[in-house]
Amino acid sequence: MSTLRPLVRPSLPPVLRWRAGRALPLVAGLVALVVACPLVFIGLQAGRSGWDSAGRLLERPLVGTLLWHTVSLTAAVTAAALVLGFTAAYLVERTDLPGRRAWTVALAMPLAVPEFVHGYCWVSLIPSVQGYWGAVLVMTSSLYPLVFLPVAATLRHSDAAAEEVARSLGHGRLATLWRVTLPQTRPALAGGALLVSLYLLGEYGAFAMLRFTTFATAIYTEYETAFDTESASILTLVLVALALLVVSLDARAARRGRVVREGTTARPCAPQPLGRWKAPAVAGLAGVVGTTLGVPVYALVYWTMRGNSSTLPSTSILSATAATLGYALGAAAIATAAAVPVALYAWRRATRLARAVERAVYLTRALPGIAVALAVVFFAIRYAQPVYQQPPLLVAGYAMLFFPLALTAVRASLAHVPHGVEDAARSLGVRPLAVLARVTLPLILPGLGAAFAMVALTASTELTATLLLRPTGTETLATQFWIYTTDLAWGAAAPYAAVMTALSIPAVVLLTRRTLGTPRPSKGMR
Repeated sequence: MSTLRPLVRPSLPPVLRWRAGRALPLVAGLVALVVACPLVFIGLQAGRSGWDSAGRLLERPLVGTLLWHTVSLTAAVTAAALVLGFTAAYLVERTDLPGRRAWTVALAMPLAVPEFVHGYCWVSLIPSVQGYWGAVLVMTSSLYPLVFLPVAATLRHSDAAAEEVARSLGHGRLATLWRVTLPQTRPALAGGALLVSLYLLGEYGAFAMLRFTTFATAIYTEYETAFDTESASILTLVLVALALLVVSLDARAARRGRVVREGTTARPCAPQPLGRWKAPAVAGLAGVVGTTLGVPVYALVYWTMRGNSSTLPSTSILSATAATLGYALGAAAIATAAAVPVALYAWRRATRLARAVERAVYLTRALPGIAVALAVVFFAIRYAQPVYQQPPLLVAGYAMLFFPLALTAVRASLAHVPHGVEDAARSLGVRPLAVLARVTLPLILPGLGAAFAMVALTASTELTATLLLRPTGTETLATQFWIYTTDLAWGAAAPYAAVMTALSIPAVVLLTRRTLGTPRPSKGMR
């Protein structure tokens, strides 16, 4: 009697298995090293000043003021974004709120308005919106969708079993929310808080508009006005230390709130009736959308209609738009592709080295754009002079600056991949690259789309790095907008801000769809 042979491909030779196993760490480490180049530059520049000069600089009262401004603002805005983002996500995904799909898009749409355009809109309409509380208002309005989207995605794709068991045991709505729902969303809250905090640490344009000094504005002044790269690098190292603290807190929160689901599908929760709270909930969300989205839209329409924008040559807007799109899309493609090996390495290897590689690249997001730009110029002049003041240099700067955004989206998508899928494919004799192409990448395709959209959206509105890295004679929408706002020409600046916002809308819609996935079934379909 003949024996049946399993239809399994022969396994790889030991040498090839070793190479396949070593390739991923090497590629991930190389990407992390390239992204971390600005940190090396900052360390070299700061080291040139010596310990004595650094000590004298850090002892200045101004540094204490900058530290207090930066830390207090970051804490306040992050806390406000967490409360606002979670509340909005819970109302949209867990209640019978009318028009949930429309509310989801409206609540995510403030991401289409750049932070410095938010500041421009508020200051141009209400000049008193400045200082600390003005910065809290503007930055919370701009950044809370970074919490809303991941929390809404977690709530939409989470299983109903845990909450139903809690309610069957006699727990009320608030007790279930506190003991079950909130812990399920802790990783998403931690990731959103990380992005909000890193945005705040590195933001310059909005705070310059609002006349609020932070480390980022002081660093820009040292670089651009005083030409003191050593002092600016020392201040940047303080900012990096704050970013390290934020990243470590995020890692701790993510580990405590890690939720693993082995199945591939989840039964959605039935919407909870709001009852007499339906009208206040609708009114509250309407107030949020009116404040965070209505004010910028009104300001842009007002200044476009009232200003002297009709005298601007249309070719300047067209050329700036073409340049902006080209640079942003190129950087998005590079950053998304580079994020895949780093995310895979951190996902597959739960080692200290893998976590260190993943967390190290997040530090770049806390750096001011001008610090990253100067680092790129430093290395280009010494090692790649042909690309100096050329488009590839600006694209590389964007990719390095916004790489953490791509990594966040890809890593979050990998977290939903069931354990053992790749092992099952490899056990059938499929080679590692084939497993990646045929199994892993299709499963994380929504995350790749979200990563591309996030980087393209953010790069198209980047300001400070663009001012230094753009090719000679080239203007983007952001730089042309900044030129006019510097002269308080609100009407002339409005068309450029409006085009930036319009270009960002498709990216926000794509990001919303990729993050949340398929629409939640209506009550009648359950």
